Amino acid sequence: MYDLDGWAHLSSGKVRDLYAPQDVSAHWSGDVILVVASDRISAFDHVLPTRIPDKGKILSQLSLWWFDQLSDVVPNHLVSLDVPAEVRGRAMICRRLNMIHVECVARGYLSGSALSEYRATGGICGIELPEGLREGDELARPIFTPAAKAELGSHDENITFEEMKRRVGAFAPQLRALTLELYGRAREIASSRGLILADTKFEFGVTPEANFARDVVLADEVLTSDSSRFWDAADWQPGRPQFSFDKQFVRDWLVSPASGWNRHSDDPPPPLPDEIVERTRDRYIEAFRRLTGSDPVL
Repeated sequence: MYDLDGWAHLSSGKVRDLYAPQDVSAHWSGDVILVVASDRISAFDHVLPTRIPDKGKILSQLSLWWFDQLSDVVPNHLVSLDVPAEVRGRAMICRRLNMIHVECVARGYLSGSALSEYRATGGICGIELPEGLREGDELARPIFTPAAKAELGSHDENITFEEMKRRVGAFAPQLRALTLELYGRAREIASSRGLILADTKFEFGVTPEANFARDVVLADEVLTSDSSRFWDAADWQPGRPQFSFDKQFVRDWLVSPASGWNRHSDDPPPPLPDEIVERTRDRYIEAFRRLTGSDPVL
């Protein structure tokens, strides 16, 4: 957490810290918020004690790149990059929104929690899928699998579209359509760069004066290695884990005998070894390079 002149700390999530203007009459109105991406990393609903150097900068700059690619599909919450020097490159000033408390997830391939649910039920979020699908298989068409956002330290819960409608009302169909449209656009862009976008999640908010079908705004991070699974298309082979440009190194080490940690216990996770930190950071940078064609400013 930073002590930022002109900004008061509001709250902290797993990896982001939020600040509000201290003097709304000076430069910024009360309609904005400063979002700072830290170098914290989370796994299995825990914030780990070890940080990944420059992670916040890499993911913030990648989100900005994606905001630009998707700006014709849906407006986003970015207002300005005129942020304090201490957080330059890892922060953005954004519109203050009423957030819609459902994670909007699009999946084109079978992996992660979706794979576990499919093996247990034959479907995902109430959507039936064909029998015999393997880990990493491409789905016949992308599907929308919403999740209910949980409190810090708890696990997000996959829900059906009917349950989502009960929670968010008339916004549900619009959010589903936007999510699948954004996923389709991003999937094409990733494919042109030799990457498979297996799945991703989006978060949306609405302006305080919003009405149905108006003023839905894309918020939070977008299509980063924290919120998405990017696979190397040349290495893709269904039936096994895929080469992934995300924090899979962290997850794999945490569940290995080397960590000595039981993820189902009440014990906090252990610090990460230097090698895992370095390899994870390299994956984040490589994803940025592959997608944008340039290096992040670190």
